[in-house]
Amino acid sequence: MCIYNMNREDRAISMIELVNMEFYSYHGHFHEEQIIGNKFIVNFSAECDVFKAGESDLLEDAVNYQELYNIIKEEMEIPSKLLENVALRIAKRVKMTYPQVGKISISVAKMNPPIGGKVEASRVAISY
Repeated sequence: MCIYNMNREDRAISMIELVNMEFYSYHGHFHEEQIIGNKFIVNFSAECDVFKAGESDLLEDAVNYQELYNIIKEEMEIPSKLLENVALRIAKRVKMTYPQVGKISISVAKMNPPIGGKVEASRVAISY
């Protein structure tokens, strides 16, 4: 088997993603939201070098998706008034845990938000 070894400077940007993670959480400005809770959808992507893991096929050379999911899950379990707070906490914790990760993009969507009309979701998206 032949594996092409590219120089670091020749590599394209690569991404890892966790898509449409679903959580039931207690985020919201209104007291009722913090008691009743709601369904949230989280999308996460991060720039990182996947080539070492791609060549070695070893988990220790990769960002562990299970650990990444657990970080996001733990942060979603902490009630916040604002989605901005949740998204930024997740981004900071991932960066602290995986310093090799580059730019992070994350969106947190609250399904059927209580804003006085029919709205599928309200969403905050940040890049960090």
